[in-house]
Amino acid sequence: MNETIKTILARRSCRAFTDRAVSEADIRQILDCALSSASGMGWQTWQFTAVMNREKIQLLAKAVGNALGREEYDMYNPDVLIITSNDKDSKYREVDNACAIQNIYIASEALGLGCVWINQLLDCCDDPQVREILDSFGVPQNHGVYGCAAIGYKAQEPTQKEIKGKACIVK
Repeated sequence: MNETIKTILARRSCRAFTDRAVSEADIRQILDCALSSASGMGWQTWQFTAVMNREKIQLLAKAVGNALGREEYDMYNPDVLIITSNDKDSKYREVDNACAIQNIYIASEALGLGCVWINQLLDCCDDPQVREILDSFGVPQNHGVYGCAAIGYKAQEPTQKEIKGKACIVK
């Protein structure tokens, strides 16, 4: 079986990470994969912001938790958080970022890293406390956050889940 297909089929969300640091070289490769994603009309109105500092990630997690009324929220305490943002006026902003996050997922798996989608910022990226932190990270003011990828070394291999969706072939 093709190695890319094996990686896609093996990929599962990881919600427990070790303390081991992810290399900047690996994150740069993952960002290159995100930047190579499909985008509607080729507009590429996105930005990918990699936060490689656990303290800063936890500062953002605390602000998100406060905004959502979830005091213990920690984004699974990853080593790296990639924030996928996009121009709020872009017609394809959400689907463009979904394509990019899928590339981030596959690249992370290919590099032996765990990854999980963090979607809470979609609802609170404009909360004043959250926005202040996003501004400090360089996320543009006119951008919404349409997903984040929490990345780190897997503390354990995620279990295989039952596939519930259906696939059909029509001839």
